[in-house]
Amino acid sequence: MELSVKSEIKSKVEKLSPLQLKLNIEIPSDIVEKTFNKIFSGIQRDVTIKGFRKGKAPLAQIKSLYADRVKQDVIQDLIQSHYPLALSEHKLNPISYPEFEFSEPTDNQNFSFSALFDIQPEVQLKKYENLEVEKEILDFDPKKVDQVLENIRTSRATFEDLVILRPAQLGDVAMIDFEGFVDDKPLEGGTGTDHRLELGAKQFIDGFEEGVVGMNINETRTLSLKFPDPYQSTELAGKPVQFKVTLKGIKIKVLPELTEEVLKSVGAPPTVEELRKSIQEDLEGTEKKRIEDAFKNRLLKKLVEANPVETPPSLLREQKETLVKDFAERMKQQGMNEADLITYTQKWDSDFTKTAKEMIQASFLVDAIARKHELVCNNEDVQAKLEEYSKQTGIELNRIKEFYTKPEQVSRLTYMITEEKVIAHLMKTLKINEVSKESLKHETE
Repeated sequence: MELSVKSEIKSKVEKLSPLQLKLNIEIPSDIVEKTFNKIFSGIQRDVTIKGFRKGKAPLAQIKSLYADRVKQDVIQDLIQSHYPLALSEHKLNPISYPEFEFSEPTDNQNFSFSALFDIQPEVQLKKYENLEVEKEILDFDPKKVDQVLENIRTSRATFEDLVILRPAQLGDVAMIDFEGFVDDKPLEGGTGTDHRLELGAKQFIDGFEEGVVGMNINETRTLSLKFPDPYQSTELAGKPVQFKVTLKGIKIKVLPELTEEVLKSVGAPPTVEELRKSIQEDLEGTEKKRIEDAFKNRLLKKLVEANPVETPPSLLREQKETLVKDFAERMKQQGMNEADLITYTQKWDSDFTKTAKEMIQASFLVDAIARKHELVCNNEDVQAKLEEYSKQTGIELNRIKEFYTKPEQVSRLTYMITEEKVIAHLMKTLKINEVSKESLKHETE
């Protein structure tokens, strides 16, 4: 197929794959010459050359002095001027940044360049109604409320010296001195004096706290242990280590009753009954959101399975990079070191690829269903969502609107709203199979 954006400019489209095109454009020498002259004239106006007033140097001398410098400007001018016109002429809508290839321009020759880019696949909606999707049944365990109440008590705990002498046990706070040795040499940073160690809190390497359990006050023990592998210090990973430990004292944790005064100090409701009810509502709300999010992801996966869509390579690459970057940031916040992070991302590389692919495919299908049923997000939807956010957070509407002035934020919001509308539409014919959390365990493994 060959068309002309203007009579003297030739452009041709090559189909490299179903989702990748190459647009070749040839610009005739007279336009190239005009572009060179335009840029040389701009330089002529701005530079001062010895022997001439500013802007009065002969154009021939300007060309002689600045011939190499202007080539990049000419390339940029020619591509910026003619690439959009060629896209319009061929009715092309790239979804990736183009990769340009070009020859070196000469002012008396044609200039050729090409642009390689991905295009959106054709989406054929085969089956999106009457889908069957599993949904976890909310099975709330009241013991979770008891655990939160216990955590509140623990946060206000006091520690008192042991009155009746006995060996150390789990739950005690042991006052210890310790020295570490590796290869019979002192371990750097492996000593401590009057260190408070809560037994069972897993603050030290495996075996250390268990080794202190059963010790009597003023007793000294040598614990023969081994560093875990992997370990944050690669030199110590998997190596044997000895710790000489002296138990100097034992303190026991005393938990307070949840009196009105204690509840007030943590900003809780004045009675345990009210607090219990508030905790249960919060925990159930969190569980419901987790279940709904997992259900939505399951629904979108079903949609992708029933309606296969090709994935543009550039989008897959970008989406996967985003997933890996987000994962890395979360893991670093949780203390994962760089070496372990690299190992993990390499091990699960295919999973990152699969997830990124499903996300892209789902977005194409959501868009196609939205257009077919007139569910695409509009200004009224955006306004309603921002007002909803304002009520939920207590933040002024104008401040929320300010946050959503950035193009990337607006894009995310409008897609999210469109996705919500599409899912609501799919729910009308959806067949939901309610199952236990246990039967969905394979999703997290």
